[in-house]
Amino acid sequence: MSPSRRRVAAGVRPLLGAVLGAVLLLAACSGPVPTTGGAPAAVGTAPGPVDGSAPVSVRVPAIGVERDDVQRLGLAGDGTAEVPADFARVGWFDGAAGRGPTVLLGHVDSRSGPAVFYRLRDLRPGDVVEVGRADGTLARYAVTRSEQVAKDRFPTFAVFGATADDVVRLVTCAGSFDRGARSYTDNLVVHTVRI
Repeated sequence: MSPSRRRVAAGVRPLLGAVLGAVLLLAACSGPVPTTGGAPAAVGTAPGPVDGSAPVSVRVPAIGVERDDVQRLGLAGDGTAEVPADFARVGWFDGAAGRGPTVLLGHVDSRSGPAVFYRLRDLRPGDVVEVGRADGTLARYAVTRSEQVAKDRFPTFAVFGATADDVVRLVTCAGSFDRGARSYTDNLVVHTVRI
C-alpha cells in the first residue's frame, strides 16, 4: 500500500461513497513504499462486521499468519482511508455502520521483503482462517475462492457490500509492480465463509 492519495469526485452519492471509499484504500496498495496513510475515502462508512464484535486477532495456518494485534482502520482526519503503517500487521477496515463482511487488509511486501499477506496467493478452498473477536469469541472460516482483479475493475460491492452472512475477506496487492505509479496493478481478494 502506498502513500499516494486520490480525491473522490464530489458527485459521488453518500451511500455509494461509503463502499467506494473503502475500495479506494486498496487502489493505492504497493509494497516497497512505507506508509502511514492511504488513498482518499469518501465521506461515510462501509458496513461493519455481521456479528458486531471487532476482530482483534487473525490466524491462517496454511500460510503461517498469526497476529494478535489486528489494527482498526478507519478514515484519517483529512478524509483518507487509513492503512496499516506496519507491514507485519493486519488491519480491519471499520465502517461501523450496518451489517457487512469483515474485511482484513495487509501488505504483500516491503522494501525489506515479504509482508504479512505475502503468501495470501497460496490459499486454496477449504483452508481455514480463524478470527478472534473483542468479545472473546473465536470464529472459524473456510476459504471458498480467491480472485485477482485489476484495480480499475475492483468489485467494490462484491467485497465491501452489506451481507447477512458472516464472512471474512482478506485483501492485498497483486500483479505487476508499476514503478512509475509506485503501486501494484491488481488486488487479490480471498473470500471465506463461516464454518
